Amino acid sequence: MSTLVTRVRYGVWDGWTMTRRYLTHVVRSPEEIAIYFSVPLLFVLVFGYVLSAAMVVPDGGDYREFLLPGVFVMSMVYGLGATAIAVATDVGRGVVDRFRALPVARSALLVGRGTADLLRAVLEVTVLVGCGVLIGWRVRGSVAETAAAVALLLWLRFALSWVGIWLGLRLRNPDLVGVIVFPLAFPLTALSNILVAPELMPGWVGTVAEWNPLSATAAAARELFGNPGAGGETWPAQHPVLLAALWPLLLVMVFTPLAVRQYRGWGIDPPSAPAVVR
Repeated sequence: MSTLVTRVRYGVWDGWTMTRRYLTHVVRSPEEIAIYFSVPLLFVLVFGYVLSAAMVVPDGGDYREFLLPGVFVMSMVYGLGATAIAVATDVGRGVVDRFRALPVARSALLVGRGTADLLRAVLEVTVLVGCGVLIGWRVRGSVAETAAAVALLLWLRFALSWVGIWLGLRLRNPDLVGVIVFPLAFPLTALSNILVAPELMPGWVGTVAEWNPLSATAAAARELFGNPGAGGETWPAQHPVLLAALWPLLLVMVFTPLAVRQYRGWGIDPPSAPAVVR
């Protein structure tokens, strides 16, 4: 028992050390955060100001209030690219191999990456909420409902972080990660209720958008924040909070084992043996 407790204690300590390493990288690269914030804020400006007059909310209400919860979800999605690129960069530079050769808990690298991404997501949500308040977005739900909405946003980001970790370990090339992730992220966000309500989409497109995992979190956030656009006649529209909890759980159950398997050596070349000095 004492051995198990010691291993857990050192695992937690090593995980926190890795978390601090990743957060230090964030502090030293503020331009990276600016780049990832620019995309959601650009959508707020374009859709919230330029095109808002032409956008319709099914049950009425201000379009900007409908838009902001979707922008929060969009920020969580684009964070996946940052995770995948950071992991691929570590793999490509041999950092992962170096850590695997050191007396460090095997779980530390993955746990540290996931924890750092979660803390970074807290910062992103805080900044975006502040920007939303400045342009007129308001929270009309209770304190508990608001906390639940933020928790669901962070839950989605945590799940997507494991997708990003797996992609980074699998592809091992940050340029290739950028080529693959970002062109896929935009259609995934466009084919959801982030920008437009599914009721206004034609036929099967609206059905796909309703069952999109991003739509579940956006709809749940609108419902809990008390913003317009929540509700509807379909099953996903009637149970957004349940789906917002289940979709990320499914992603975690699928991609966490894949990431762990990849990190343990499947698809990663083992560190080369040190040269013998004669």
